[in-house]
Amino acid sequence: MNTESPMYKWNKIPWRKLERETFKLQKRIYRASSRGDVKTVRRLQKLLTKSWAAKCLAVRRVTQDNQGKKTAGVDGVKSLTPKQRLLLVNKLKLGTKVKPTRRVWIPKPGRDEKRPLGIPTMKDRALQGLVKMALEPEWEAKFEPNSYGFRPGRSCHDAIGAIFSAIRLKPKYVLDADIAKCFDKIDHERLLEKINTYPTLRKQIRAWLKADVMDGKKLFPTSEGTPQGGVISPLLANIALHGMESRIKEMAKDIDWRNEKGHLISISARRKSISLIRYADDFVIIHENLTIVQRCREIISEWLIGMGLEIKPSKTRLIHTLQEYEGEKPGFNFLGFNIRQFKSGKHTSGKNTNGKVLGFSTIITPSKESQKIHYAKIKEVIDRHKAQPQAILIKNLNPIIKGWCNYFSIGCPSKVFHRMDYRIYWKLRRWAKRRHPNKGEYWIKKYWQTIGNKNWVFATRSDNNPYTLAEYGSFKSQKYAKVKGETSPYDGNLVYWSTRMGKHPEMPKRTASMLKKQKGKCTHCGLFFKDGDIIELDHIIPKSKGGKDEYKNWQLLHRHCHDKKTRTDGSLKRSGNKTDCNSVIPKQLSNIPSNYRWINDMLVTTY
Repeated sequence: MNTESPMYKWNKIPWRKLERETFKLQKRIYRASSRGDVKTVRRLQKLLTKSWAAKCLAVRRVTQDNQGKKTAGVDGVKSLTPKQRLLLVNKLKLGTKVKPTRRVWIPKPGRDEKRPLGIPTMKDRALQGLVKMALEPEWEAKFEPNSYGFRPGRSCHDAIGAIFSAIRLKPKYVLDADIAKCFDKIDHERLLEKINTYPTLRKQIRAWLKADVMDGKKLFPTSEGTPQGGVISPLLANIALHGMESRIKEMAKDIDWRNEKGHLISISARRKSISLIRYADDFVIIHENLTIVQRCREIISEWLIGMGLEIKPSKTRLIHTLQEYEGEKPGFNFLGFNIRQFKSGKHTSGKNTNGKVLGFSTIITPSKESQKIHYAKIKEVIDRHKAQPQAILIKNLNPIIKGWCNYFSIGCPSKVFHRMDYRIYWKLRRWAKRRHPNKGEYWIKKYWQTIGNKNWVFATRSDNNPYTLAEYGSFKSQKYAKVKGETSPYDGNLVYWSTRMGKHPEMPKRTASMLKKQKGKCTHCGLFFKDGDIIELDHIIPKSKGGKDEYKNWQLLHRHCHDKKTRTDGSLKRSGNKTDCNSVIPKQLSNIPSNYRWINDMLVTTY
């Protein structure tokens, strides 16, 4: 392609064609890696990293789609113009020197300690995005089926679904473990040895790993770990931890495990009986035999030492799912959920595949810590809006409530949801009483309305379109289908993956119904929505041009497609009327894993 030609100015680039070209290469890399053809994988990776199409997509993702697109590195560069983006595309080349990362400290949710982030420069982020495009398909074909964190098409709910499948038919022992400072302690040489890529790419990855860190005005060297905040860091962490499940399965052939009759259980049955489920640096090992779980802990500890890592004792527990073990209550917390089994009667017990009563039921609910953190966030928002109108308070509370309820909707959350409704009600009563300290009960009651068959609904007074606070109790428990085994978005089954997006618990109902209507495709470019794409709701006829906020006037677009459509439909021109709080609708729907989404939100709000 002739990049100097006027037809290839940034706003005129044929993005649909570039997306198809790049995905076709990634699919070929995935298939070559699946069949063990290393020579073809390397050839295709070199082709992709030199591709002008892939470079454009990498720059667009960093400068337009990414949540932290306005976050500067040590060079202070951010918010690039279209002309600057094209210049950056032409500068992307492997083997170049890297600049130090900028240290940013952000608070961990619900804790006093802070998490260090290393923010690379815009150029390094784009180059990391390009390298990730080439490396990820290769490793997606290799990664173990029960690895779920920071992987396309996989989420926290898939990990919870895998745990439920492992324990639903039989009570078991669980080693709930956490790796101490995983991102900060990974051994560079062992990681590079594991990646085992071609020399040019190896040197580039080494340069990112060894990049200095600028904290304020001080420069610190880096001898270990991969910086959180880099585009490629999650992938590198997954590569470092790849092999844990395989190591546990290998051990199965050496253990002496017999059935009730004293017969040695087959090797395949022994391998299948041990489950290691990992989400990033958190993992659980599950088995019905205590001795085997303890042996697995020793083996994993030895395996982690080889990568310069170790299990964090303070966050590691050995428990049983149904009964108390060594003073530890049954059940455990994982990714914000509490997973526990309860003894139950004939009519409340779970059943096996043959319909036989098990005598216990497996219950998954939001953990007490998750409830505490969420309530503290709600309380903070209410306290911050002491003098604001009720509509503004509802507008700010609803996204928080809906997001939390959607995340925890799998399992059996109804009791927790109703309890949270009760706590929020009394908090809102105090908010109302504070606004009218010298008034009677009538002035407090005016903030609650009767809508349909519901009384005491926290809503604005309006006959036509009252603004209503979302109720926890209105969110029902959902069934969630776990992702199939070792499948990946790079396998080419786009219908399966776009359909799964609409069925995800965290996908709002409006978005899910629109995805179904559009058959998983963006109406502007015609391409399937893929995991990692930023999806935005658009009004076909802009509201400033008289378009209504209704189902018929909605469509889902990629963020970059939305930007392009907005430039030409006249919606950027301000109307004469003032915009009230009711017309401001949060449109952004990020597919970042839920328990890490707050990191990106913090970057956006801080910078």
